[in-house]
Amino acid sequence: MTAAAARTSFWRKPSILPGFGLSMGFTLLYLSFIVLIPLAALILRAAGLSWDEFIGVVADPRALAAYRLSFGASFLAAAVNIVFGVLTAWVLVRYDFPLKRFVEGLVDLPFALPTAVAGIALTALFAENGWIGHILAQAGLKVAFTPLGVVIALVFIGLPFVVRTVQPVLQDLNKEVEEAAASLGANRFQTFRRVLLPAILPAALTGFALAFARALGEYGSVIFIAGNLPMKSEIVPLLIIIKLEQFDYAGAAAISVAMLAAAFVLLFMINLLQRWSRARIGAF
Repeated sequence: MTAAAARTSFWRKPSILPGFGLSMGFTLLYLSFIVLIPLAALILRAAGLSWDEFIGVVADPRALAAYRLSFGASFLAAAVNIVFGVLTAWVLVRYDFPLKRFVEGLVDLPFALPTAVAGIALTALFAENGWIGHILAQAGLKVAFTPLGVVIALVFIGLPFVVRTVQPVLQDLNKEVEEAAASLGANRFQTFRRVLLPAILPAALTGFALAFARALGEYGSVIFIAGNLPMKSEIVPLLIIIKLEQFDYAGAAAISVAMLAAAFVLLFMINLLQRWSRARIGAF
C-alpha cells in the first residue's frame, strides 16, 4: 500500500455510525464561525499596530496592574474553589440531609443568576454598611471596592464548575473502597490521600481550569464590587471596555490578544498537568 493510500484509509476508517464526513464538516464549520473567525478578526485588528505600539499598549503600567489583578484573583479564586468545591461535592454525594435539593439548587444558582445581579448582591452584602461588610469593617477589614472583593466575586461564580465536575466522579466511586481502606487500618487522612485523591484529582484539576477560565473573562459581577480604581482594583475586561469607549479599537484588540495568549498558555499548562496526573494514576 502506498503512503497516499495509507493516509486515505486512515481518514476513511469504517464506522458503525454513518455520516462522519457530514457531521465533521458541520462541526468544523460551526467552530470556525463561533471561535476561529472571531479570534482571527481580533488578531488582525491588533496587527494594525506596529510592534512598538503593540508593546506600548500591552506593557502599559495600567495594563500590567490589570493583568496582575485578573490573573492573580482568578487563580486564587479557583484555588479556593478547588478546596471547597470538592468538599461540597463530597457532602452532596455521601450524605442525605434535609433540604438537600435546595442546597443542590444553590450550587447551580451562579449559572442562572445574571452576573450584574450577583455583583449588586455581593456589593450590598460586603459594603461597609452591609450585613457582613459592617462586621468586617469593625475588625479593620474592607472587602468591597478592593481586590479582595474581586476574589470573592470570582469565588462565587466559579464554585459550580468544580462541584459539578467532581460530583459525578464521587458518585461512581463506591463506598466499599473507602470501607476497605478503613478495615485495613487507614485513618481518614490516609484514606483521602491514597484512595479518594487519586480518583478525583483529574476531575478536580478540570474544575480548577474551568473556574479559572471563567473567572478570567468575568465582568458583570466584578465591576460592582471592585471599585474599578486604576492600578488598584481595575480588571482587564473593564480596561478593554474603557478602550472601546475611547474609540481605541486597536488598543482594545491588543490587550485582548495579550490576554488571549496568556490564558491559552496557562490553560495549556493545566491540561499538561491533567495528563500527567492521569498517567501517574494509571501507573498505579
